[in-house]
Amino acid sequence: MAQAISAVPKVPPRWAKVIDQTRCIGCHACSTACKSENEVPVGVHRTYVKYAEVGLFPQARRLFQVTRCNQCAHPPCAEACPTSAMFQRADGIVDFDKSICIGCKACMAACPYDAIFINPEDGAAEKCNFCAQRIDVGLEPACVVVCPTEAILVGDLNDHTSRVARIVGREAVQVRRPEKETLPKLFYKAGHQATLDPLAARRPGGGLFMWSQQGEGSDLVTSGHPGPHNSAAAALLAYDVPHRIPWDWEVSLYTWTKSLASGMYLIVAVLALLGHLEQSSPLFTWAAPLLSLVFLAVTGGLLVGDLEHPERFYLIFTRPQWRSWLVRGAVILTGYGLALALHLALPALRAPLLVPGIVLAALTAVYTAYLFAQAKARDLWQSPLLPPHLLVQAVLAGAAALLLVARRFEPDLLPLFTTMTAVTAAAHLLLVAGEVTLTHATAHSRLAVREMTHGRYRRFFQAGLLLCAVAVAGPFLSLAPAPLALLALAGLLCHEHAYVQAGQAVPLA
Repeated sequence: MAQAISAVPKVPPRWAKVIDQTRCIGCHACSTACKSENEVPVGVHRTYVKYAEVGLFPQARRLFQVTRCNQCAHPPCAEACPTSAMFQRADGIVDFDKSICIGCKACMAACPYDAIFINPEDGAAEKCNFCAQRIDVGLEPACVVVCPTEAILVGDLNDHTSRVARIVGREAVQVRRPEKETLPKLFYKAGHQATLDPLAARRPGGGLFMWSQQGEGSDLVTSGHPGPHNSAAAALLAYDVPHRIPWDWEVSLYTWTKSLASGMYLIVAVLALLGHLEQSSPLFTWAAPLLSLVFLAVTGGLLVGDLEHPERFYLIFTRPQWRSWLVRGAVILTGYGLALALHLALPALRAPLLVPGIVLAALTAVYTAYLFAQAKARDLWQSPLLPPHLLVQAVLAGAAALLLVARRFEPDLLPLFTTMTAVTAAAHLLLVAGEVTLTHATAHSRLAVREMTHGRYRRFFQAGLLLCAVAVAGPFLSLAPAPLALLALAGLLCHEHAYVQAGQAVPLA
């Protein structure tokens, strides 16, 4: 009998935290202990305490929330990380390995709780890791030890005798953003919507929090709901920390250069395959493929340049984490670049490469939709129309670029490229109209659309609409090919910047 019992494998722990909001006094001892234990630099936070005030004087009270990584059972950050620098241990703790972090910020874009940051001292992604170094030697996390009211508890969910397992199993607890289906293992006892929901409390006026100014700058997201439709009555955000967007103008520009790189070859290859363009034409043999390869190189340069550790970009290929669309996209871009190089270097392969080249060009155009969709934090980017929209944008960019070079190589195709530019610009505007006028499923996506159309990115959005509208009307206005092409390309670039940045402009924590 003893042998049978000893043969039963031991169940690994499943670590979780409970924050008892009835005990939290907002003293910030947990924040201070975390910084000391983990040497967290000034200006960034693994854990912090958010304040919200609910009610109207004299019936008002202040609420506190300890905010940190939610240690998800299905962590989107680990799925998005291209090198497994962000990973989940056997005991459920989501940890990180700074030595293989390339600083792509995909984990930041994926985290629905805005719990990950780039350490300004070493350029690597970082977050609360449950003080794994202490857990491994039998100690509790620093925040648990230092909390004066025992508001923070840590325990094993697989140990039904632990205090955490009893609370989670028997009492009413809440998690943040359950609709994201990440199954957080950070539970709030007596949590309040005004703190759990990042859009529940309104943003304070005057640019001030209780002890500090709100974050200001093009790379910062101000906390709290900016409008009158916050989701909790009489709730005011009193204190929070600055939050940074993960992807800046480099990613906006990358989507535009990638559209040019994929669209030009895609169009001439389809025309050649259908017999509307001679395969001996310079436009097909070298002009369009060479320009596509140049813009593909610029695209790669933008992606590598946006990394915090560009010298480590090779890790995407040497230790790929295949669930990440950064890895899949890198493979697609490499395959497309190889097809273009072979097209230019080996004339005998041009015809056999037509169909594979078209497929790779189309994949290059649309894979970003899946990369953006993997950013689960960004509701605006979860649209099922994004793949066809990106394909339309690639054809628009390609047709407009070909308008600039066709006069020299294929002047007879100028009317075709003019019509193609106008038609795809119209299709682009229709898709944009659908995006901004249809009812959105979540408050986050609605607020992102508001930021794009009426908020901080409205000038880029409006300029994009106007320039593309003129491109649609270009053939009727008898615009010359060059101005028509430049208007379409400029309008597309303005829209890309507004769309990419607005998707990141909604507070998440």
